[in-house]
Amino acid sequence: MNIRPSSARPTLLGPQEWFTGTVYLDEIAETAPPSHLRAHIVTFDPGARTAWHAHPIGQILYASHGARRAQLDGEPVVSLLPGDTVVIPPQRRHWHGAAPDHDFVHLAIQEAHPDTGEEATWYEPVSEDDYHAAPAPRFNVDQAPGA
Repeated sequence: MNIRPSSARPTLLGPQEWFTGTVYLDEIAETAPPSHLRAHIVTFDPGARTAWHAHPIGQILYASHGARRAQLDGEPVVSLLPGDTVVIPPQRRHWHGAAPDHDFVHLAIQEAHPDTGEEATWYEPVSEDDYHAAPAPRFNVDQAPGA
């Protein structure tokens, strides 16, 4: 067993190249091979969001607090609430972040590419038009993707 005290993992400010607005990153796990698991708690101030990006192995996001928006490239913006889980397929361009008037916290889980160690490929910032597009209506359980 390996216990890493929280004092060994300070909260980091999200890099401006990856985020619009103020975002904080707290590392939860970065495992050693053969595992390539990475997990972070990500806290977005109101209006903060990621740039467009993609993960080589995909990503899972668990919404824990606040209100959030997310979008897969070519699909409508969706609104997410605490308790929602989002599974993003490998290599799909997407973004996610807080709603304009709420902060947002999620657990982000992804794997680094086993050959390159890459966790994400980052693209351009999300435009104001894309960010402020009206979210699609929330789904019910019968309409949930994969249901």
